[in-house]
Amino acid sequence: MERMAGPEGRHRRVFFLAPLLISFMITIVLSGAALGQEKPVKVLTLDEALSIAAERNRDIQKAKEFRNQVTGVYVEVRSAALPQLTITANGVNSRDESQEAMGPFVPSKRNTRAAEVGVSQTLFTWGQVSAGIRAAKVGLATADDQLRIFRQAAFRDVSASFYDILLAKELYRISIQNLEQKNRHFDEASKKYSAGVATDYDVLVSKVDIDNAQPAVIRSENLIRIGRERLRFLLATEGTEVDVQGTLETAVSSYPNFEEVLEVAFKNRPEVSDVRHRIQIAQELVTIEKAGNKPRLDLKADAGWRYLEAGSEHGSGPAGSVGLFITYPIFDGLRTQGRVSQAKSTVSTLKIEEAKLLDAIRLQVRDACNAVMEAGEIIRALSGTVTQAERLLTMAEKGYEYGVKTRLDVEDAQLNLVQTQGNLARAKRDYLVSLVNLEYVMGRLDRKK
Repeated sequence: MERMAGPEGRHRRVFFLAPLLISFMITIVLSGAALGQEKPVKVLTLDEALSIAAERNRDIQKAKEFRNQVTGVYVEVRSAALPQLTITANGVNSRDESQEAMGPFVPSKRNTRAAEVGVSQTLFTWGQVSAGIRAAKVGLATADDQLRIFRQAAFRDVSASFYDILLAKELYRISIQNLEQKNRHFDEASKKYSAGVATDYDVLVSKVDIDNAQPAVIRSENLIRIGRERLRFLLATEGTEVDVQGTLETAVSSYPNFEEVLEVAFKNRPEVSDVRHRIQIAQELVTIEKAGNKPRLDLKADAGWRYLEAGSEHGSGPAGSVGLFITYPIFDGLRTQGRVSQAKSTVSTLKIEEAKLLDAIRLQVRDACNAVMEAGEIIRALSGTVTQAERLLTMAEKGYEYGVKTRLDVEDAQLNLVQTQGNLARAKRDYLVSLVNLEYVMGRLDRKK
């Protein structure tokens, strides 16, 4: 067995340690640069993140503005049922020489001045006005449904992003632990090589193991950065970095019952309420369109003061009028018939959309219940396995140290431990996210805030 000794041995040890030293120095330099440009970081719990999302999330803000728009539409439509009041004033100077043909007593010049107040009131429209008001009022409920839809989606995404960061941190911890283990193996191999009980092949294998363990550290660290940036985007915290504090630890409870969850979902999902409100609006629009070729009755009145100057004669005084006006479109080229057909088709389309939505919710509920059960069973299966894998690794390392175990035994034990820890961490994350998704499909997620 070749043995490293003297200056040659020192040079070869430096050869193996140089990459580690360079990597360590680069990390220090990059860390120092990062500290120099560090932005304020706000560490959040899940409840704090959801509270911020309820106020700052862009989609939720858009939904709130949509409700303001619908409120404006309601006010606009309701105005058709209220009297319309106008004030007018005019002054007209006219000259018509052709009036001289009527005789010398007909002046060709006229000057008029007037100031009037007019009022008009719709009296009867075959239900157009009342249907429009009812449709606009239902539109307000639709705006509330849209706000709930966006709140639910935002809370679901924020919760999933929160748990993704916790998972990334756990995977980073596992990868660092694995790298440290590889470094200990490298140190042990180097010591054995110096003692003459190991070859340079063993040292080189340990060095390669260290290099192979570093990509997992880099990837998991990048996952943390990506998760934090996505959470910052969802919370719209411009100029402030965010981080999370919490744990993936949770107790697996009893699994949800499909029929019970489905019943709650049909009752609470804002999408169901939204499509049913839109059906009501479409039905009111049918009423409005049907009245398009029906007569309507309006009241119009005005009162004011007028001044008239005709030639050398002039006069002024109060003036006014009041009347009922009936408008009856005898034939509109079948325009009303076409609009009614379109409105009825819209109602039918929305009813088909409602049936499709209920089928989709049924599928979502089934998937959500299965996801909870799957993640819960994995947690239960792996809960005791991590402790066993850690014990096996300790036994393998001790055995290798005393020469009764091979390096392959140690590597297998280490790989099993890393895989078990990673699988358990992912299962915990999946279980927590599946519970969030379960609340989402039941339409109850936004009601926690």
